[in-house]
Amino acid sequence: MLRLLVLLASLLLAPFALAAQDAAPAPPARIVAVGDLHGDYEAWEEIARAAGIVDVKGGWSGGGTTLVQMGDITDRGPDSLRIIRQLQRLAGEAPAAGGQVIVLLGNHEAMNVTGDLRYVHPGEYEAFRDRRSRSVRLDVWATQRDRLAELYRAEKPDLPIDEIKRRWLAETPLGMIEHRRSWRAGGELGLWAATLPAVVQLGPTLFAHGGISAERSAEDVAAINRRHQAALAPGDEVDRSVLDDPLGPLWYRGNVVREADDTEPQSARLSREEELAAVLARYGAQRLVVAHTPSRDGIADDLGGRLLRIDTGISRHYGGPASYLEIAGDRITAHQRETDGSWTSRILSEGAPR
Repeated sequence: MLRLLVLLASLLLAPFALAAQDAAPAPPARIVAVGDLHGDYEAWEEIARAAGIVDVKGGWSGGGTTLVQMGDITDRGPDSLRIIRQLQRLAGEAPAAGGQVIVLLGNHEAMNVTGDLRYVHPGEYEAFRDRRSRSVRLDVWATQRDRLAELYRAEKPDLPIDEIKRRWLAETPLGMIEHRRSWRAGGELGLWAATLPAVVQLGPTLFAHGGISAERSAEDVAAINRRHQAALAPGDEVDRSVLDDPLGPLWYRGNVVREADDTEPQSARLSREEELAAVLARYGAQRLVVAHTPSRDGIADDLGGRLLRIDTGISRHYGGPASYLEIAGDRITAHQRETDGSWTSRILSEGAPR
């Protein structure tokens, strides 16, 4: 029944989506899309130079190109702050040349805002360290000592205060407090993350970090982005559940792979092919570009060219090849750095998806 309802909805909505697409601005003449970077500045720099969008001084040289970075700049590597700062610079410079920089919200940016620090690299804390960091840390200890003692003694009631301080200092590296102040909702990078779209449509191409499920495609792109922006706002009462939604664009892997789901029989869901067809019809699009789920053999086109997977495990943490996707009209090209350091290009499509 669910499959029938979703397909019916997509057919009913398709005429409206196509009409809206007819009125939409023309897509950029050239799009460069880059997958998960996870704190690897060297890989990012190589990609940006190879794509011709950054000059030797780190400034914008892409002319009218639109750069789409697919999210997950953060975690697993040390240089996320450095990458973010350069992307912010490029976003300021590109419009003067007719270009544009779009950074999508990834699940790891959202995790940094909500305080899920499981994958933060020590170097990401170190990047925030400065000459004041020791005094900042001691000030926090002085003001929060009683609260911290209560937390530690909840597990070991007789723990001496000196041992509590020693443990807390060991668990709070220099720069960590500044990292948290910047990334929390309402902090500098927390506010930046709240400006990032979860889904973008450029002409016939949709971009989402994880994917777009049939269920969440009931909303238009603007509504999806508003909900994610609202979830990143400061305040203890803010509903942040959309940031952890397994069917939402930050986390969804179902366009790429189907995993066992205890909550719903697989037979009740659309197949990957059916779901993607419904999603594309809903938005009047021809293809969906995703990251999040690694394709370590290189950029992959799937489902007749309608699904493009561009997370190639770029960062050192994963050891995959540096890569980027180039879209120029209907010509779609995958670019990849080989093990000898050379770059190769592979045309994926020169017409509408099959």
